[in-house]
Amino acid sequence: MKTSNLLIFLLLPFFCLAQSTLKLKGKIGNETTPLEWADVSILNSEGKIVDGTTTKQDGTFEINLKKGFYKINVSLLGFEEFEKEISIENDFDLGSIILKENTTNLVEVVVQSKKKTIEQKTDRLVYNLENNVTNVAGDALSAINTAPGVAVQNNTITILGKGTSRVMIDGRMIELAGEELNNFLKSIPASDIKNIEIISNPPAKYEAEGTGGLINIVMKKGVRDSWKNTITASYDQNKYGIYTLRDNFFYNKNKIRFSASVNGKTGYKNVDEVSKVYFQEGLSNLKATTKMKDENASGKLALDYDFSEKTTVGFQFIRDRNNPDFKSDIRIDRYNTQNQLENYTLNNSFSDRESGNQTYNLHIITKLDSLNRKLSFDADYFNYNSKFDRKFIANDYDADMTFIGVNQSGRNISNQDIDNLSFKADMEHPLQAINLSYGAKVSFTNSISDVLYYNTITGTPVLDPTQSNRFKYTENNQAIYINGDKKINEKWNLQLGLRLENTQTNGFSETINQTTENNYLKLFPTFYASYKKNENNSFSLNYGKRINRPRFDLLNPFRIYISSNSYSEGNPFLKPSFSDNFEFAHSYKEILRTSVFVNSVTNGYGILFTSNTETNTQIITRENYFKNLSYGIGESYSATFADWWQSENSLYFLGAKTEFIKDINATPSNSLQIDFSTNNTFVLGKTTKLQIDFSYTTPFKSGLYEVGYASSFDIGFKQDLFNKTMQIAFLANDIFNTSYLKDFTSVVNGVKQVYSQKESNRFVRLSVVYNFGNKKINVKERNFGNQDERKRTGN
Repeated sequence: MKTSNLLIFLLLPFFCLAQSTLKLKGKIGNETTPLEWADVSILNSEGKIVDGTTTKQDGTFEINLKKGFYKINVSLLGFEEFEKEISIENDFDLGSIILKENTTNLVEVVVQSKKKTIEQKTDRLVYNLENNVTNVAGDALSAINTAPGVAVQNNTITILGKGTSRVMIDGRMIELAGEELNNFLKSIPASDIKNIEIISNPPAKYEAEGTGGLINIVMKKGVRDSWKNTITASYDQNKYGIYTLRDNFFYNKNKIRFSASVNGKTGYKNVDEVSKVYFQEGLSNLKATTKMKDENASGKLALDYDFSEKTTVGFQFIRDRNNPDFKSDIRIDRYNTQNQLENYTLNNSFSDRESGNQTYNLHIITKLDSLNRKLSFDADYFNYNSKFDRKFIANDYDADMTFIGVNQSGRNISNQDIDNLSFKADMEHPLQAINLSYGAKVSFTNSISDVLYYNTITGTPVLDPTQSNRFKYTENNQAIYINGDKKINEKWNLQLGLRLENTQTNGFSETINQTTENNYLKLFPTFYASYKKNENNSFSLNYGKRINRPRFDLLNPFRIYISSNSYSEGNPFLKPSFSDNFEFAHSYKEILRTSVFVNSVTNGYGILFTSNTETNTQIITRENYFKNLSYGIGESYSATFADWWQSENSLYFLGAKTEFIKDINATPSNSLQIDFSTNNTFVLGKTTKLQIDFSYTTPFKSGLYEVGYASSFDIGFKQDLFNKTMQIAFLANDIFNTSYLKDFTSVVNGVKQVYSQKESNRFVRLSVVYNFGNKKINVKERNFGNQDERKRTGN
């Protein structure tokens, strides 16, 4: 789209504002005094909130409206709600409205206003963390893993039956994946998270990236007219120990909302890996034990300022540093066809690692008129950098422990730097016939990767240019979207969206002097339909097309040697894969939710564990090698078995059909996968909670791979002290140590490979949380029509 056309597209709403508005005002109070911070909501004839405000210190309020019929609703914690239907023809003064005090006991009010753990919306599932005790003193990654229908394993976050998911914070995409994404999420305390949105088919407003949809982390905002500080200290004991200290501060007064957090972690964890390769000459069995440093320091600053009742400007800064040094002891045993040990290799290595990222965001949100037309701009800058320095020596021995010689001795030094700059404009443009939204985004990404290999077998480092490389990669993306939402009647609601993305990529490998370009223009439609049959039953149908672009490191063609007979290499010719996602859902009383889904992936890419049978070399590479049709049915059930027992349960049945589109000398195989989880909260008293969680996934086959079972049994306990200003929590995670990746099996070129990885998932945690601050006003939250923007501005 030309720049001039895009400018007209974005400025269209400014030409539609010539409509007269009228003032509605009034004053809220009780029998004796005016009431501040009362919520005033304006609903149209369809019952939808079109505007809202809160009363000032003297109890007064004022709202601009168009002519028409409305219902006004006034609410305040501790008082009965007030409702009245009004007709606006001229400026209207409601006069004094007297609220009656609610005679219900305060404790009962708190119980009734408690949020549901799971809320089903038209295009997403909302998971509220506050009810799950195991999230006390946890981080964002562990919180995501407790969300219904989401699994975290082997550095991958997936929505069950969908595939790998991208992650956002407050609607802003995190430009990380894999291990780097997980490390970043571990730096975010779960106590800072308001809820997690699971968006299996994201609307056109969001990037089309991510076959498995999006997971949006919504951060908490400070309560109005208050400040609060939370200090958290915890200790994890696995094979080693990990200490964590966090401090979070919120300030919200008048026109200013400010938050700051500092997080620090230090300690170690253990990682055990086993890789078995069944060559024709015999088994090659690798066992690795790694002591990894878990050291992190991170911080966040966020500031929002209301220039006026209509315009808010905000700034956010996040910085995260990790130092995951690790020492590995690797043993590779080689057997003959009679399963007798012939020789073995001992590889001792130490890796000095450091990584970090920083994110800057500037946003402006302005309400254009009383019809709830809103325009927002976002400018984001993201930088990620990592340094890796690995020294190793591998010695060969005979079966009788006789030293043969040095297999390999070297030093790997690699650096990676990624920069992403993006600009986004979004417009909400309600019309009489349809709620319209549209916008545009441009994004610029640059990535540089250096790999240097020094041969140290003589004792003097010698640079090997054939194993050293510099890889440059750029990716630019331009996108526009339009989305329409129409409430047909009290039962039917429709939503349609279109997103157009234009992408240009360029990869250059200096060592082999190879340039790879890939440019493509793609359209991504979305569709949602919901039907509310009655108070107990509602149905929805949605469709979305998605894209899955390869990570930057997967495009680097250079080989990184694990041993002299094992290496990993990227593929600069990787192309993105595409998916078409369909889902039909039913909700019964918002307690029982059923989801039936079908996803079709074309040009799918992934890791291939292949081998060279002539040299008995293991090769780990990446290819576009399959297409896949996956399907399934999921059931989730929210139960209150007693006043003291709440339970969230899910059961998924998943299947797939895979075809290989490239000759990789392998046969696809698929089987049924069953995933079950239950999360149970027991209220043992007014200040005591017990949490018991269990999850289990059956062994299954999916395309090229077969995966073993995984399960986890967790117990958490929380005790509130000193009027809930302090909490003491205990967590026993993965008590039976069965949640790790096991028996990850593939057969390529007639060679069977089996891989397992066991991290420190079994641990016990003791946590102390202390809250203090000025909490004299506790305002009940209410969803307005501009709720998304209010989340970002702190309201």
